[in-house]
Amino acid sequence: MSLRNIAIIAHVDHGKTTLIDVLLKQSGSFRENERVEERAMDSNDIERERGITILAKVTSLLWKDTRINIVDTPGHADFGGEVERILSMVDGVVILVDAAEGPMPQTKFVLGKALAQGLRPIVAINKIDKSDERHLEVLEEIFDLFIALDASPEQLDFPVLYGSAKQGWMAAEPEGPKESLGPLLDKVIEHVPQPSVEEGAFRMLVTTIERNPFLGRILTGRITSGTVKANDPIHTLNREGKEVEKGRVSKVLAFRGLERTPVDIGEAGDIVAIAGLVTSTVADTLCATSVTKPIAAKPIDPPTLSVTFRINDGPLAGREGDKVQSRVIRERLMREAEGNVAIRVTPGDDNDSYDVAGRGELQLAVLIENMRREGFELTIGRPKVLMQDIDGVRHEPIEEVIIDVDDEFTGAVVQKLTERKGELTDMRPSGVGRTRIQLLVPTRSLIGYQPELLSDTRGTAIFNRLFHSFVPYKGELPGRRTGVLISNGTGQSVAFALWNLEDRGPIMIDAGVDIYEGMIVGEHSRENDLEVNALKGKQLTNIRTTSKDEAVRLTTPKKLTLEQSLGYIAEDEYVEVTPKSIRLRKIWLDPNDRKRMSRAAKSA
Repeated sequence: MSLRNIAIIAHVDHGKTTLIDVLLKQSGSFRENERVEERAMDSNDIERERGITILAKVTSLLWKDTRINIVDTPGHADFGGEVERILSMVDGVVILVDAAEGPMPQTKFVLGKALAQGLRPIVAINKIDKSDERHLEVLEEIFDLFIALDASPEQLDFPVLYGSAKQGWMAAEPEGPKESLGPLLDKVIEHVPQPSVEEGAFRMLVTTIERNPFLGRILTGRITSGTVKANDPIHTLNREGKEVEKGRVSKVLAFRGLERTPVDIGEAGDIVAIAGLVTSTVADTLCATSVTKPIAAKPIDPPTLSVTFRINDGPLAGREGDKVQSRVIRERLMREAEGNVAIRVTPGDDNDSYDVAGRGELQLAVLIENMRREGFELTIGRPKVLMQDIDGVRHEPIEEVIIDVDDEFTGAVVQKLTERKGELTDMRPSGVGRTRIQLLVPTRSLIGYQPELLSDTRGTAIFNRLFHSFVPYKGELPGRRTGVLISNGTGQSVAFALWNLEDRGPIMIDAGVDIYEGMIVGEHSRENDLEVNALKGKQLTNIRTTSKDEAVRLTTPKKLTLEQSLGYIAEDEYVEVTPKSIRLRKIWLDPNDRKRMSRAAKSA
């Protein structure tokens, strides 16, 4: 049977997962009466809740006697490591672009990687049914992007399709016919070459890894040469050609729709999953025992942000989670680093902490969220940017930021980002009453910026960012402008006390929750930190008058999400994460310790 391997790449929220849903339905991968979830490829809980793809996944369908293996890729820049890996498995890409938004930073990132590997893309302009669609301008922007990324003449001769994945059609013209996604699959068969196959014994580069409770490690990749079947003896070579382990294949699994089914034999060119090995990981080469040379793995872009994971040593530790020891935290982080090449784990300053480096706040927040759901209790330090020494000069990462915002708020956005050492590179209208602002901003300036942007623009801004390059260090930045309200005692917060504290600044906790000395209970309206008593009850007397019995009505507390908390905390603060709670606290809970450490920091 003839075979095609393609990846669908696009910016976040441009419709990749919806398109694959409809492709699987229209190609008959599901039974007529089968119940299928919407966005069937987004299989884990966090993907469903947030509406984003985090892990690259493979599916497969039959179209006109051709099996098409399709890889759904993440659209968020923080998960770019997933995209870089899987592009080595495919022979063509479908670039999906929103007919209103046009090419965005992640489109540029993944397209650049695909063009560098010599892949010939098919452009699909999606969401053509939108009222503000502008397909002619978008097509020009895509062409300009191809030229900016040094596309070859063959790559510039790309086919274009228009359509709506949600409505289930693609066609060569924007007007239709609005029948099915058949034209897209026909174009894939016509435009994407058959997988190239090399001579020789079995070899396969591992591109994704997952754990299965029954089969153990499942390693997915494309077979470069030879064939493999269950019970074959194989060994694993790392990038340098050293042997990692020997073993036997327990199962060869191929992708059929959403299911993985065992097959008798895996053939060169096909994407398969292999079970039976214990320590092999991503970027290793699985091969027949006679092979001694590994397949060259593409280098991955370095991480730009680091966060300290530590044990929870606060007064409330161990109440809500069951995984609290540093040894258990270390094992979990090492397991994550094995399967996710964009994450790097190193020991921290003390025995109970680990520095975890990744691509961005969202990637690290998703890891923390997964761990808290598994029962872990952690304290997390403020994210730090990873600097590089280039020719003896300290360099820091900068990011390309694109913000779509209503015209009235452009001044406030540009002012805030230029204060944070950002450089404006482009500003143009992007539809009625909207402006698209493009800037180059240091990564450390963007930590915790998103909530501020949303409050500056009344929630109307669309914010996109992408790693650009390393540049010489740009100097000190202004820190958080406000102090915090710190509890001076341990117990349960009292509504009357919180009501009296509201004049001091926004409160971050509800009444009746457990608090402890050194925990942050609110934001101070001034620059200094203030110790407050959130435990003080109302003094009761036997006199009752309407003026005395004023009702306590609390303002809704300002509760921060996990990502907002990571961006909010200062250098001397931690986020305490448990399966049920997210709390902010000072590193030094005792006020005397805090004074001593701040004096030491000033003298240093």
